[in-house]
Amino acid sequence: MRRPAPPLHRDDPKKEPLVGHVKVTREDWLNVARDILVSDGEAEVKVLTISTRLEVSRSSFYWYFKSHKHLLDALLDEWENWNTRLIREHCELPAPTITAAVCNFFRCFIDPARFDQGLDFAVREWARRDGKVRARIDRADSARLKDIAAMFARFDYSADEADARARILYFQQLGYHALEQTEALEDRMARLPHYLLGFTGRAHTGDECDALNDFARAVLAPPQE
Repeated sequence: MRRPAPPLHRDDPKKEPLVGHVKVTREDWLNVARDILVSDGEAEVKVLTISTRLEVSRSSFYWYFKSHKHLLDALLDEWENWNTRLIREHCELPAPTITAAVCNFFRCFIDPARFDQGLDFAVREWARRDGKVRARIDRADSARLKDIAAMFARFDYSADEADARARILYFQQLGYHALEQTEALEDRMARLPHYLLGFTGRAHTGDECDALNDFARAVLAPPQE
């Protein structure tokens, strides 16, 4: 599930009104570019396409970006700052047990407003054709694995075991979304105790599973009409 696309600045009542001749912001350009990257791929992230969606002239692009490459670099910075930061923050959340810590890790991926799965896989697809993007993916994966391993190490796993369990947990999570699994929430939550035992080798508490179940139901509940 993708992170919801935010409304344009001019359509968002929470934003300050635009002044003068400004019709869109740098954030608007980036948000539309990200949406195109996720839906159509990097090759379709074109200035003309974005300006058409924004209903502005192409010349306004250069108020915010030096070039098309500058825009692509900004997209990569946004991806790395958003997704990698979120994983680190969830791994560092206070937890009384390793199973509770892994539940915190899962929260990052359950809530579509947090880890942007669509963006992550769009960048990975882009990396197949661009060596520099591939290098950034590799660095991001290394940083994420280090954070997850540190989470295990906090609960007295040896360095080697923490590294191995981090890899199992992270690669499983990426694979789950790459395969576009559509299992019912009830089925997924029913497997949670067994997942936790498999990932950590330690027994969970019922409260930990109940708390994650409640969180998942709250964030995935259909909007009220």
